[in-house]
Amino acid sequence: MLHPIVMVAMLVVIVLTFLLPRKYLIVPLLLSTFLIPQGQQFFVAGVHLFVLRIIVLGGLIRVLISRRSPEEPLLAGGFNSVDKAFLLWACLHALAFTLLYQEMGAVVNQVGYLWDGLGGYIILRFMVRDQEDVQRAIRCFALLAIVLAICMVREQRTGQNIFGLLGGVVANSEIREGRIRSQAVFQHSLLAGSFGATVIPLFVLLWKSGKSKFLAITGAVGATVMVATASSSTPVVAWIAGLVAAFCWPLRKRMRILRWGAVALLLSLCLVMQAPIWFLIARVSVTNGSSSYHRAMLVDQFVKHFPDWWLLGTNQNQTWGNDMWDTSNSYVEEGETGGLAAFLCFLGVICWSFARIGTARTSSEDDREKQWVLWLLGAALFAHAVAFWGISYFDQTRFAWFALLAMISAMTAPLLKPMPILQEQRGGANRAVPNRNYRPSVPINAKTPVLYHKFPK
Repeated sequence: MLHPIVMVAMLVVIVLTFLLPRKYLIVPLLLSTFLIPQGQQFFVAGVHLFVLRIIVLGGLIRVLISRRSPEEPLLAGGFNSVDKAFLLWACLHALAFTLLYQEMGAVVNQVGYLWDGLGGYIILRFMVRDQEDVQRAIRCFALLAIVLAICMVREQRTGQNIFGLLGGVVANSEIREGRIRSQAVFQHSLLAGSFGATVIPLFVLLWKSGKSKFLAITGAVGATVMVATASSSTPVVAWIAGLVAAFCWPLRKRMRILRWGAVALLLSLCLVMQAPIWFLIARVSVTNGSSSYHRAMLVDQFVKHFPDWWLLGTNQNQTWGNDMWDTSNSYVEEGETGGLAAFLCFLGVICWSFARIGTARTSSEDDREKQWVLWLLGAALFAHAVAFWGISYFDQTRFAWFALLAMISAMTAPLLKPMPILQEQRGGANRAVPNRNYRPSVPINAKTPVLYHKFPK
């Protein structure tokens, strides 16, 4: 049930949501999301109202009543390809799940799912609009990483989760192979470690910006401590992936070669391996008691039982084998709970995010600072894509994922915006010409897309 401290914090956040200027709204949202256990809730007329959903509802109301100029879109840069894929993914997932179970409980469950998912995404897209907003959000993540790391270290020493005193998370830490798996405010240690792993590239971005360097360094230390105290392989692998991607900066002009080289390597392994290629996952084991083989078997059964889940997902996966109900893989989870359409839209969110980063980076070759920002956002996106192989986000970790997508849209929008067109009257005919007085936020070079519209004579 709802703890009095949590109730006071919730009321403060809701008041701030309506009083603060838009650019500061991200601060109370992120701090409350990652410091209040998700299990904190009201119980009204048989319905569970989680604190996070109340905060999201307040944020949506603020979005609707906010005053904007007619030229300013609701979402930074307008409704883009990532937004479309995200909207389709959320709606198709909810529809498939509801049709699969055909029960009122499934409808209520998916209303809450859309409330969290679409609501949280829209709020973050509304709040994160430029580079200043991006850095403000990253500073919040750095502060959170420091606080959560301290709590997780305490958990290692005492075996007690301090957030368990509030309720909504377990009070006694999980122990595997003699090691305590700290989880802090999160619903599982894997999620705690994955949060720390995926924000590391963002702290590199904050450090490269030249502002808040001390906060960036301490945040990176805190995030690394979170990865270590979670005592799980998935966060460690995601942490390595994010850093490797960040330090591949010198290879940025050879990414096409690297991508096709990776494809060629995987195809070559398919020819020489006796087991399917996805059993490489079983060989990734960093900590004692790692369940990497289980994750390889998840993918294997997912592929073999394609006819069972492609239409609406499945609720029979527990019959596929031992512990196959434990879908600790985001890609498998999306297919088994939403069907093929939702699975492809989930992949589309990731792919179009990478595509926007790549196209925007090509359009800003003369601006090294912008190039670094985009590259490190791509590194954070890659860290999430790797973490998805080992865990499915089902708590407030989703908001770290939504925030990253919002950052990518905000930072790529100015670079993908075409040059405005003016209509010129010459010799009795209308002709479309570029607006030479236009001054974009970044230099225009030969590779920047310029759109021309035809006008009738």
